Amino acid sequence: MKKKLFEIWVTGTSLLYMPYFLAKYPDFSHWAGVADDCLDRLGSGGFVPFGFDGILRGAATCFYGFIGFDVIATTGEEARNPQRSIPLGILTSLFICFLAYFGVSASLTLMVPYYQIDPESPLPQAFLHVGWAPASYVVAVGTLCALTSGLLGNMFAMSRVTYAMADDGLLFRRLARIHTRTHTPIVATLASGNLAAIMALLFEFSDLVDVMSIGTLFAYSLVVISVLVLRYQPDWHLQTNQSTEDKTETPEPEAGPLESVPKAGILKTLKSLCDPINTSPTLKSGRIVYGCALLLVLLLTALSLVLAQWPRRVFSGDPVCTTVAVLLLVLIAGVTVTIWRQPQGPTPPPFKVPALPVLPVLSIFVNVHLMMQMTSRAWAQFGIWNAIGFAIYFGYGIRHSLEDTDPQPPASNSQTLDKNIPGAESS
Repeated sequence: MKKKLFEIWVTGTSLLYMPYFLAKYPDFSHWAGVADDCLDRLGSGGFVPFGFDGILRGAATCFYGFIGFDVIATTGEEARNPQRSIPLGILTSLFICFLAYFGVSASLTLMVPYYQIDPESPLPQAFLHVGWAPASYVVAVGTLCALTSGLLGNMFAMSRVTYAMADDGLLFRRLARIHTRTHTPIVATLASGNLAAIMALLFEFSDLVDVMSIGTLFAYSLVVISVLVLRYQPDWHLQTNQSTEDKTETPEPEAGPLESVPKAGILKTLKSLCDPINTSPTLKSGRIVYGCALLLVLLLTALSLVLAQWPRRVFSGDPVCTTVAVLLLVLIAGVTVTIWRQPQGPTPPPFKVPALPVLPVLSIFVNVHLMMQMTSRAWAQFGIWNAIGFAIYFGYGIRHSLEDTDPQPPASNSQTLDKNIPGAESS
């Protein structure tokens, strides 16, 4: 607790001094040009030296700085009004962190030209550049405290996630061992800590940042897809009744003699997609949303790939690239309208995302487009980690998970139960 308060004090002091440095040491010529000998390797100079593409690449790389805010959602049971306080807390935290990142970046680039910033220790060297040597030591200490706190926080969450997965059977059951005295997942903590140390030893920091950013974007995309799909699914207790109704449903009248059967089937399918009969979700409408969501992800991925690889050709009017991009946009709009026409669940969820399905579609597009800005090296490493995860899941987790098996006491609870049974220790 004392270390956390010290970290907050150092960070708050740095933020309070920021307006002073902006007022005392601003040099807006740093945003106006670049040295002639640096034009080839450090952009074109000015306020946005690397253009809009550079902004997207930087956003994709630095996305790791905006992770962890979803932890606020885990406090829903403790909040008095979670429907209001949790979204407000997440947005407020995001805004505060944005101001901090924006202020630090503005102060840094106004104190030192961006092409002279030391990538290893930018802030301490910037204070040395303006003659504030004592401030560089304060910033260095605050950086160490922030790194230590962030490392401990991530290790805490990682060990608990590992324990929960092992307790369910998705990972090896030994990882769910609980220490008898501290009642903490000791094996999961040691395993996750050793894995993190090995990764830090073998890989470059930039590679780890890229993999973490692309993994976080992928995870957030899965969450958005889940929100989009689950809103249009029927209630569980209505699925049995709906399946019975489908069996006893009156057949549609056959096509007339002047109307071919294939044409009638196509018209019937299009009518059911754009104008469903039921006002509440059914199994059929739920499957339609599943299929449309999968098609939507493929179309958004293709559009993001085209915009990431050939942006100038698309916006300069190249006939092939522009036609492909417009065709993809039309298909995405059609699939989005199809999802929008499907009935939503009658029971309002505790946290209701507004503007469905437009907002999830935009979120998926932004996430996928940022993922496309990553290097092929990051994608290769991400693919290797996915292959390892799939191997563990299909080789062990899918056969040992408690979801599809008879309920049995988890590994973590069996030790507690043994303590309450007389003679358990002697046996």
